[in-house]
Amino acid sequence: MKRNGVLVVGSANMDMVATTARFPDPGETVFGSNFGMFPGGKGANQAVACAKLGMRTEFIGKMGNDVFRETLMGSMRRDGVRLKHVMFDAGNSTGIAMITIDGGGQNEIVVISGSNMSLLPADLDRHRGLFSQVQVVLLQLEIPLISVVHAAELAHRSGAIVILNPAPARKLPRPLLKTVDFLTPNETEAERLTGIRVRDMKSAERAARELLRVGVKHVIVTLGKRGCLLATNALTRVFPALRVKPLDTTAAGDAFNGALAHGLASGKDLCKVIPFANSVAAFAVTRMGAQSSMPTMKELRAFIR
Repeated sequence: MKRNGVLVVGSANMDMVATTARFPDPGETVFGSNFGMFPGGKGANQAVACAKLGMRTEFIGKMGNDVFRETLMGSMRRDGVRLKHVMFDAGNSTGIAMITIDGGGQNEIVVISGSNMSLLPADLDRHRGLFSQVQVVLLQLEIPLISVVHAAELAHRSGAIVILNPAPARKLPRPLLKTVDFLTPNETEAERLTGIRVRDMKSAERAARELLRVGVKHVIVTLGKRGCLLATNALTRVFPALRVKPLDTTAAGDAFNGALAHGLASGKDLCKVIPFANSVAAFAVTRMGAQSSMPTMKELRAFIR
C-alpha cells in the first residue's frame, strides 16, 4: 500500500480567548476589550494547519459528549481534517483552554485537559493500521505521555516519519527521543529538555546538539521572531522568520509544525520545507484564534507576495 498524507495524534480543545491591554498582576482585575471562542488544542490546530494547506490529514483524539465536541468536529471537518478515528469519552468534558492576549500579541494560557487525558495506548492499538498508511505522524504532549510514547513507537516501527512537538514543556524519556525523526522545541522546551538556558543562536545550537546526542535525528529549535535553527549530525543552519506585526501568537508553533508535516509528506527538500513552515507561522500570528488563523495555500501565496 502506498503511503499518503499525515496522521496527527493529539488534543482538541475549545479555546476561550480574552484580549486586554496588559496581563493582570496577581490579585488584580483588569478590563478586557474582546472575547471569543475558537476551536483549538495543539493536536487539532496542527491537523487543521496541515489540512488547509491541502494535505490528506487524519486525526486521532478523544473528545467529550458535549457541545464543544460538536463545534470542534464541525469546524475541523470543514477545514478538511478526516475525523473517522476520533473517539468519545462520556465521562469527561472536551478539553478547554483559557487564553489571555495582551496588547503586544503575547499570550498566557490555562488548559483543562478533560477527555484528552483519557486517550490511552489501547485506543491507539485499535487504529494501528493507520500508522502504516501515512508518510508522517505528528505528535505533541497534551495527551498522556504513555500514549505519546506508544504512538511514536507505532509510527517508528511502521516506517513513518515521526515529528514530536514537545509542548507543553516537560522532561522526556530517552527511549521516546530515539524514535523521533524531527523534534521541534521552542526556547523554553529546549531548556526543559536539556538544562541548557536558550537565549540566543549559540545556546540554541548547544541545546540542539545535546538532543542529537541522545538520539534525535533532526532538531529544529523555533525562536519566534528570530526564526529557527536546524541541527543534524551533519549541519547547522539558521532560517530567518518573516517580519510581521503580530496580532495573536497563540498558534504560531502549531502552524509551523503542521506546515512542516505537510512539507515532509510532500517529499520536499528540508531546506525548502523550513522556510515554508516559517511563512505559515508568520501568517498565523497576523490573525486571531488558533485554527481560524491557519492559511490555505492560496492565502499563503498571496501573503508571501
